[in-house]
Amino acid sequence: MRDHHIGLIVPSSNLTMETELPRLLRAREAAEPADRFVFHSSRMRMKHVTPEELRAMNAQTERAALELADARPDIVATACLVAIMAQGPGHHCTAEEEITAVLHEQAVHAPVVSSAGALLDGIAALGAKKVAIVTPYMKPLTRLVAEYIEDAGVEVVDALSLEVPDNLAVARLDPQDLREHYKRLKLGDADALVLSACVQMPSLPAIQPVEDELGLPVLSAATATAFRVLTELGLPPLVPGAGRLLSGTQVGAPGK
Repeated sequence: MRDHHIGLIVPSSNLTMETELPRLLRAREAAEPADRFVFHSSRMRMKHVTPEELRAMNAQTERAALELADARPDIVATACLVAIMAQGPGHHCTAEEEITAVLHEQAVHAPVVSSAGALLDGIAALGAKKVAIVTPYMKPLTRLVAEYIEDAGVEVVDALSLEVPDNLAVARLDPQDLREHYKRLKLGDADALVLSACVQMPSLPAIQPVEDELGLPVLSAATATAFRVLTELGLPPLVPGAGRLLSGTQVGAPGK
């Protein structure tokens, strides 16, 4: 059995990423018992999803990366999608490079992924050129997310904002409600559905059922992050019951 140590950088009020990502990889352990995943987290203070608090949280990245470096992780994932996307198109590359530099200073040469970059990679791996998205954000932040995705060459054909500004309240949203929410989107031209463009909004129990109902690939920030983590570790992206992206049949390769 091989242990893979995964470092997570999460907002202090995030309750979901440390639930959904381990749940995904525990399901993979059941299917592929040769690999085991161990998690280590560092937190950055943020309670409300506002531009001001997101900027203040981003300023804590170096400290969080230093703390994780002491655990000598095999990979580091920074998991606040909107905090990165709100800084402008392509910022996930800058954020990943900043964390990588901190790790290298501590002689840690682990790959770094972000939920923002992972979502783009997941969409690309599915071959999708047009997507619809569901977010918990207020409409101005959802527009920033849509613009970020479109800057990467993917058309956002429709977007639904649930408009929940309190980050803890986002974590309390019932993921089963997404099975109805997605029906409010115009999906006729979509190649894929991003059921949760947020690592704090729970969606995992709805991913496979919605994909089965809709007949289109369904992914989330969490499943896309799991996809990137697995591929960066050199492991097949196979998690049963978590949508086509994690079916182990993808031909697309994640990009930087």
